[in-house]
Amino acid sequence: MEHNIEQLKNSVFESIKKINQIGQEYWSAREMYKVLDYKDWRKFVNVINKAKEACINSEQQVENHFAQVDKMVRIGSGAERNVGDLFLSRYACYLIIQNADPKKEVVALGQTYFAIQTRKQELADQEFDFNKKTEEEKRLFLRQEMVEHNKQLAEAAKNAGVIKPIEYAIFQNWGYKGLYNGLDAKGIHKNKELKKSQNILDHMGSTELAANLFKATQTEEKLKRDNVKTKNKANETHYEVGKKVRKTIEELGGTMPENLPVADSIKKQLKEKKQQKNLKDKNDKS
Repeated sequence: MEHNIEQLKNSVFESIKKINQIGQEYWSAREMYKVLDYKDWRKFVNVINKAKEACINSEQQVENHFAQVDKMVRIGSGAERNVGDLFLSRYACYLIIQNADPKKEVVALGQTYFAIQTRKQELADQEFDFNKKTEEEKRLFLRQEMVEHNKQLAEAAKNAGVIKPIEYAIFQNWGYKGLYNGLDAKGIHKNKELKKSQNILDHMGSTELAANLFKATQTEEKLKRDNVKTKNKANETHYEVGKKVRKTIEELGGTMPENLPVADSIKKQLKEKKQQKNLKDKNDKS
């Protein structure tokens, strides 16, 4: 089964998506396993079971994402037999894709498709109309997201054996190296002509911030999903995720992150946003 980058844009995964009577989207596991080029349903069930475990580890209700349903098929005698099916949420599909055979090209495309679509849904749930925002509003939103997700990434890295501050700095550098074609934080500073005191993230445009946010969220998920327990494996994981994000950018014809322009510091906007929030909180209490 051949798939290319055009199928990511007009995705086969999108073509098998269904909408129920109350407007919720879902996918059939029976259709999904064919699209993912599995020949044996039992092997695909093993993938589903791993995805369910990941769902539990993410503190999500399995029943909300993997709904058991009947599926009747005709057998030779003309009678029908219930072979069963699962209606999968977008998040369930994402977990299945993450646990499917990575050697299959369609799985690699699916990883990108469902990761991006899941992130889009998260943004929609937050009622953030990204397309209508200015560049500075996008930067502000994504920079704040990076703050929160870096906290979660740090916690996941700590659980994986990255304990000391110097170890976390090394861990972060491996992620940068994957995404920035071998450049670590020092190399990025030099490449973008930033001072040592300037935070790299504060001088990124929205496109570059989005790539780094994607790297952070996917690394966090993979560290948890693979139950990584050594700092060397954690570093390797961060590097590989960064490399995959870079490859996706390349395949989509995007500008490599090290070649994106340096933006003005976002610290002023962050400070103003914090002051507005503090004022709102104060007014709400009064």
